Amino acid sequence: MNILLFFPFPFTTAHSWVEQLRHLDLNRTIVSNIGFIRGAVSRSDPAFTDDRLQYLLPPSGRDATQGILPSDSICRDTQQAAGSVNPSLPPLQARPGEHIALQYQEDGHVSLPEATPQKANSGADDRLLSIHHVWNTDGTGGDRRGVLLASRPFDDGQCYQINDESISKERQRTYAKTPVDPQGADLWCQNDLRLPKDIHNNYTIYWVSEWPTAPTDTLPQGRMEIYTSCMDIIILPGVEAGVVSYAKDQDLNFAGIEGQMLIG
Repeated sequence: MNILLFFPFPFTTAHSWVEQLRHLDLNRTIVSNIGFIRGAVSRSDPAFTDDRLQYLLPPSGRDATQGILPSDSICRDTQQAAGSVNPSLPPLQARPGEHIALQYQEDGHVSLPEATPQKANSGADDRLLSIHHVWNTDGTGGDRRGVLLASRPFDDGQCYQINDESISKERQRTYAKTPVDPQGADLWCQNDLRLPKDIHNNYTIYWVSEWPTAPTDTLPQGRMEIYTSCMDIIILPGVEAGVVSYAKDQDLNFAGIEGQMLIG
């Protein structure tokens, strides 16, 4: 299960989603303000349901032989327009060159793999198939309107949700922490990346999570499931310079992933 993060150039107008975005200092500490995806809904909202934020492609009910269609948007309906903001859950603010963390819950995909044994372990007009596996790191792919920022595993190597199965119990021991809201006793997964230094104004990121189903008798070709989140970052003046000086033994509620920060 892999995560790909795409950014559409600014001159153009896993069942998982990004819960929140955070800014990381160069020593890996999570600091300052919190940001949210477009159309975010608080889990404390009485009207909250997974369906308010989850976006699955191909959608449930579509014939498996059809798969993902060229007309399928990369963002769900409530996230297609830039500026689709809940005033109480605003976008992240960050400077060019800063590290950011996209945090999400593992939903059992990491700690309960036996629950889905058939699974492999780990913009308004923008269409998934014109971006996903098309835009590349140097910006020459497809329509050249965007770039692949990073590719990360869904499992960051330490995240877990509390349950009695062996993976969760082992990680609870290895990556012990004090319960802190909003994660509670769980340790959320994250994708850490460094923003480019030449960006300005608003910056859009598409988070794409692949969760393929292995071939079965009823699905001889298997089936790809894709979940996405679309988000904007308000770019502040100035540029973050310097290299990562990774500090060990930090509170895991507020720490980035060493390997992800060091690879850029």
